[in-house]
Amino acid sequence: MDRLETLRVFVAVAEESGFAAAARRLAMSPPAVTRAVSALEERLGTRLLHRTTRTVRLTDAGRQFLTDCKRILGELEEAEASAAGSQTELRGMLTVTASMMFGRMYVAPIVLDFLARHPQVVARTVLLDRVVDLLDEGVDVAVRIAHLPDSSLNAIRVGTVRRVVCASPRYLAEHGRPRTPAELSRFDAITFSQTASQQHGWSFTSGSKVQTVTPPSRLIVNATEVAIAAAVAGRGLTSVLSYQVASEVRRGQLQLVLEDYELPAIPIHIVHAEGRRANARVRAFVDFAVERLRAEESLKGQE
Repeated sequence: MDRLETLRVFVAVAEESGFAAAARRLAMSPPAVTRAVSALEERLGTRLLHRTTRTVRLTDAGRQFLTDCKRILGELEEAEASAAGSQTELRGMLTVTASMMFGRMYVAPIVLDFLARHPQVVARTVLLDRVVDLLDEGVDVAVRIAHLPDSSLNAIRVGTVRRVVCASPRYLAEHGRPRTPAELSRFDAITFSQTASQQHGWSFTSGSKVQTVTPPSRLIVNATEVAIAAAVAGRGLTSVLSYQVASEVRRGQLQLVLEDYELPAIPIHIVHAEGRRANARVRAFVDFAVERLRAEESLKGQE
């Protein structure tokens, strides 16, 4: 196996987080994939992957090497395409991550439209409600809703969202509207929790300070969609991100309350690792996604 093919094997193992999955992707046998990576590590004189019976993850050296490999392979693809006179035809694997609900609502349609424009590109979406390490998990592009810490990653701001409290018109007609966060103790709340013992308060601004209130909860859910459906059904107030209920608010199924006490808007960024050195496939997708997300009215929350 030549050096370039070995690099492709290593990238596949890193992106798939496993030898068997990489073998399926490359139409190779798992032993051949394992031998290729072992030979690469022996030639480099360093370990690129931590292997256990259940997981495969990159070492520090492997993370940097993955970045270099993807750049090299991307540049090779572009050079070959240019020499063949088809430099506008993108090809290869693109991996994109986002949170679960945002990914379903916004990122997946963007990926599908991008694939329709570029039939030689293969895409993999990683939709998880946790922060994915781009280098460690072989991801090209991330969409993140957060105030980002300083890092070596390239971030492009595409919009903002707000943390809002809402309820159905019927519930508000029957129970009244809370005028201040302190009044939430008189209302039914639909709250979000990943575990039975976890209880998150709702945060609001109070002058220059942040005030946290833990309203009495009659329903605790671990999926935002369930909380929204329960609120639409008139079961109480819930706290969600503005984009998550934009359509329900437009249709009049939900109304916002306590808007004067909302926290500052949360920025949305498209994040990728390689900046100007990113291959044409990544650059094209970032440009495409930036334009689409900036056009979304529901992602233009007030600052």
